[in-house]
Amino acid sequence: MKFNLNLTKLRKIPIVTYVYVILALLTVGGAFFLFVELAEDVLEEEKFIIDRHGAAFINSIQAPWLSQTMGWITELGSVTWLVTASLLVCVLIFFVYKRRMWRILYFATAMIGISVLTKLLKLTFERRRPDLLEEFDGTGFSFPSGHSTGPIVFYGFLIYLVAKSQWSSWIKWILSGVLSTLVLLIGFSRVYLSVHYVTDVLAGFALGLSWLLICILVLEYTLWRRKK
Repeated sequence: MKFNLNLTKLRKIPIVTYVYVILALLTVGGAFFLFVELAEDVLEEEKFIIDRHGAAFINSIQAPWLSQTMGWITELGSVTWLVTASLLVCVLIFFVYKRRMWRILYFATAMIGISVLTKLLKLTFERRRPDLLEEFDGTGFSFPSGHSTGPIVFYGFLIYLVAKSQWSSWIKWILSGVLSTLVLLIGFSRVYLSVHYVTDVLAGFALGLSWLLICILVLEYTLWRRKK
């Protein structure tokens, strides 16, 4: 009897929801595969063509105004900013969203989890940075980039919150586009400032995206189960 009730509940879920879940799982798998491939080559101390070309491109576009701009942008991925902004997001969720405690819990899990995971992986791979620049948090080990893992989880969760809001579609698209662009610019700033290789940033994006989607999927499943 219980099985039949659960089956009935599953049948009521829109087809588009299953499509989103499948796409999310495929993205998780693809992103994690990319991270593993890069990680294996880093362990073997392989030299990446994309890192060499990335450094050459950065040298060709160096300019004082651009360096200053990249310095500002990279701060939007710093630990200090992300911690402060995360607390503000928790307050926002508490006052704006329904079933807020679950969203706050999984948001905190996403942010704390990616922070711990990034630190452990840095200690595991011990990859040296292109340059050590304390001014731009360019100290410690390089792989994966914490300025890629943290921002993609933080701003990615903001995109999720925007998607779940009651705002009109065009506002959602604009905000999501701005936040996505910001994540990419933060990653680019790390390469521009010579504190990370391109592969550090790519690995950070891949790892962060996988973790973000897993947290969101579990959150949505939890909310669905609580609604039953």
